[in-house]
Amino acid sequence: MILADKIIELRKKAGYSQEELAEKMGVSRQSVSKWEGALSIPDLDKILLMSEIFGVSTDYLLKDELGDEIPAPKEEISESHFRKVSMEEANEFIKVKDETAPMVALGVALCILSPIIMFMLLALQISGRIGINENAAGGIGLIALVLLVVPAVALFITSGMKTGKFEYLEKEPIELAYGVAGMVKERQNKLRDKHIRDCVTGICLCIIAAIPLFIGAFFEKADGETLIGLCLTLAIVAAGVYILVRSGIPWTATEKLLQEDDYTVEKKIMEKKLDPIATIYWCVVTAVYLGWSFYTFEWNRTWIIWPVAGVFYGVFYGIANYLDKK
Repeated sequence: MILADKIIELRKKAGYSQEELAEKMGVSRQSVSKWEGALSIPDLDKILLMSEIFGVSTDYLLKDELGDEIPAPKEEISESHFRKVSMEEANEFIKVKDETAPMVALGVALCILSPIIMFMLLALQISGRIGINENAAGGIGLIALVLLVVPAVALFITSGMKTGKFEYLEKEPIELAYGVAGMVKERQNKLRDKHIRDCVTGICLCIIAAIPLFIGAFFEKADGETLIGLCLTLAIVAAGVYILVRSGIPWTATEKLLQEDDYTVEKKIMEKKLDPIATIYWCVVTAVYLGWSFYTFEWNRTWIIWPVAGVFYGVFYGIANYLDKK
């Protein structure tokens, strides 16, 4: 197949008219018409541009013997369409993540710790150790909860504003400038041992956190002791989660730059495809949850919608990912 016939087939397969292709290539419609009529041949720079537009190699366009079958477009994963990350950008991103990691970790820990004062006051009130009624203990506890959540939200907002301009690293395919990958891999190797230790420590603390609850359950009709056990559980969980988040954010930063694990090019493309569906899906789930809850006022039961919806979405995502790879 000669070049003229290839241009016609590729243009029709892409759904372009001669005018649309001419506009994309910065030439007149008459030029495209001459190429397709084999009256003239595109310059080399136009051949290169055409290969990018149609997602085919220049070899396919120039070699007549490669014209039997049009190759699948590779536009989605072509590195020419990736956003390039310079060494300066990569270093700035790593620095910002190092600065915000303790802020985010502290914010998460404060959210976990926020109900502890309320539970402690209720435990002391039930056991008769303080002379206030249950409503007063609950009210003071709620005020303390808000006072702990407010700085946590402030920490989240501050860290989010600092890292907002790097959001593209999570969602868009990127191409690293020369030397960036080596720098990031070196940093990842330095973090690896500490990250493994922190993950083991944090997970073990979260598992151990169940012990105070078990101990509190041994006391019959001792609601105060149970609440104290719950407070200890929350404190231990907060410590474990702090370690996990504090260590995980710098490690995840290297994965984003190297496009590993959850941040590969294929997964980013898949996420981009599923974003509209996910938005509609979770909006419908929220509407069903609120509608059912307000209709029945059985809030203690309607929460089951969320884990069920999460499982179904996971199954859907897995199937969609499999079909996309096929």
